[in-house]
Amino acid sequence: MHILGISAYYHDSAAALLDGGRVVAAVQEERFSRRKHDARFPAGAVDYCLREAGIGLRDVDQIVFYDKPLIKFERLLETYLSYAPGGLRSFIAAMPVWLKEKLYLKTTLKREFAAIAGCKERELPPLLFSDHHRSHAGSAFYMSPHEQAAVLCMDGVGEWATTSAWLGTGNQLKPLWEIDFPHSLGLLYSAFTYFTGFKVNSGEYKLMGLAPYGQPKFAGLILDRLMDLKADGSFRLDMRYFNYCTGLTMTNRRFAELFDGPPRRAESPVTQREMDLAASIQAVTEEVVLRLARSLHADTGMRNLCLAGGVALNCVANGRLLREGPFENIWIQPAAGDAGGALGAAAVVWHEHLGKPRRTGGRDQMNGSYLGPGYSQAEIRQQLDTAGAVYRELADEELISTVAGILAAENVVGWHQGRMEFGPRSLGNRSILGDPRSAKMQSVMNLKIKFRESFRPFAPSVLAERVSDYFELDKDSPYMLLVAPVRENLRKPMTAEQEKLFGIEKLNIARSELPAITHVDYSARVQTVHPDTNPRYHALLKAFESKTGCAVLVNTSFNVRGEPPVCSPADAYRCFMRTAMDYLVVGNCLLARTEQPERPEDRNWMQEFELD
Repeated sequence: MHILGISAYYHDSAAALLDGGRVVAAVQEERFSRRKHDARFPAGAVDYCLREAGIGLRDVDQIVFYDKPLIKFERLLETYLSYAPGGLRSFIAAMPVWLKEKLYLKTTLKREFAAIAGCKERELPPLLFSDHHRSHAGSAFYMSPHEQAAVLCMDGVGEWATTSAWLGTGNQLKPLWEIDFPHSLGLLYSAFTYFTGFKVNSGEYKLMGLAPYGQPKFAGLILDRLMDLKADGSFRLDMRYFNYCTGLTMTNRRFAELFDGPPRRAESPVTQREMDLAASIQAVTEEVVLRLARSLHADTGMRNLCLAGGVALNCVANGRLLREGPFENIWIQPAAGDAGGALGAAAVVWHEHLGKPRRTGGRDQMNGSYLGPGYSQAEIRQQLDTAGAVYRELADEELISTVAGILAAENVVGWHQGRMEFGPRSLGNRSILGDPRSAKMQSVMNLKIKFRESFRPFAPSVLAERVSDYFELDKDSPYMLLVAPVRENLRKPMTAEQEKLFGIEKLNIARSELPAITHVDYSARVQTVHPDTNPRYHALLKAFESKTGCAVLVNTSFNVRGEPPVCSPADAYRCFMRTAMDYLVVGNCLLARTEQPERPEDRNWMQEFELD
């Protein structure tokens, strides 16, 4: 039995397909459209999922959408009515979209699916709708390795819920409690994202990366004026400081007065104020998450916790929760945002609507999150030949050894292998790799390859069996969603003069023997690499270790700023040629940058992607 899950029309649209409860495919639409966070109907993603399963749309038994738009519209109307006559401009801007598309989403979806299937709407499979937070909870619990677990979902807002708690047992999810709009931890974090000059629903991870440069000097002010936080983690926001209910911005004049001036203008210099604001909201977020988790543990007595929703991508908070929280095990859905809702909705239909049992076998159901398109060697050759690329093909063993040597010589390598990752993290199949021991690697990757802000840290991939040798972490972190401290014996102490530095001045000081992946607070966002889910990447790390004694690589997503991670070999070659990457590996093909022909069409490529 095939179940197709869909998320769309808000941000990060995606499709996911289950066959007999097993995940066949899951992918975001942005990877095909090349439009970051694409919210449109995921036609490309649906087409891929069906091709991966070798079926047509009429072979699907159930289609499910990840939330309920009529309830969301009810929330929108009630919010505007409660704030009337304020918010008129926002109301006028929002209504045409709702009245034209979102209010009649069932009709819109049927029309889109009928076009894909080439059939009449009445010939389509049944179309179901899941609650937004139930979809998040399903993506967390049903995909996890646990037979029983507490589940915590935190995001901006679904229909009404912004935070929800669940108890997962077998094939059932029992709702426990929720916090409703407008009181939202995700929207509070996004308000600070907006105020510090980054893009909402895109730049939150920049705020998290900026936080260690600052001091949480505003944390007390946030808790005194913006948020009434209770001991159990429940909270209410003082909406007099926010504009997101009915306005066109996240914050208002009162918010600006509270924090000593207007919002930072996008792309202007980042000042100490923004660093301190980032540190402050990060500290408050971590405290809220810890309190909520403690309450949930007290309520349920569960040993295991599953997380989903956009706030679950805050890997610094996740790391603290693992180290300091009451749960023995934490499992985080790698596509924790709205994209993962497509997968969760499909799982909800399979387990709850159809009553099918779970079969965990002590392992999660995500296949390492490698659920997107893969390409045969023949397809790789064809796409590289069409692009005019110069390459040589190497057998597996020679390729791995050669690339390990290239990396050890401080070269930057684009690495395109196997099936593409589902979710925002590149996990060794669509990655840009480098030597973590290199003092120059972080700045080279940021400024010459990713073309992004200099303060942004890079993540390490480490052999799973060696993780505790490098990081204060004794658990697996396969999805790069846990931040852990670098081990004390690898750190380099600061001099008295260096201790006096503030903010971005700290950037170029090597903090450890692995400077390219050690953030200014001696932390790193860790990915553990496992031979059962990614044997090729694991073999590369082993080869690098044999040449250098280091079992760690720098791993960042294979894209430039504003671009989604690459999907196809053609995408990989195009990105490679637009940057200062030294080598590209696609399947068994090795390409050197110095051997490639000039491509005049790439000279003005930066205009192609909107900055995120």
